[in-house]
Amino acid sequence: MDDLRPDRAVFSISVTSELTDVAPQMLRVYEQRGLLAPQRTPGGTRRYSGRDVDRIREITSLLSDGLNLAGIERVLALRAENLRLREEIDRLRARSPR
Repeated sequence: MDDLRPDRAVFSISVTSELTDVAPQMLRVYEQRGLLAPQRTPGGTRRYSGRDVDRIREITSLLSDGLNLAGIERVLALRAENLRLREEIDRLRARSPR
């Protein structure tokens, strides 16, 4: 079962669509908007990971809260920046003498 790591891209677009209840066309839109970055097989087929599925669920939750895709882009960017800054703070705290 090690093959089912959250970052391993194993789901096709149709399976991902079924798992998330999001139409394949919308998954493509999310990718075009930069909200998703599924991996590609050598033949160019999209493959989604468990993390991608979680991200899609996060996007659909934000959509249901009333945000549009532009708003979601901003929220996700701010969340990523917040995480980066928290990690930097933790790193600096670990280096600083007490």
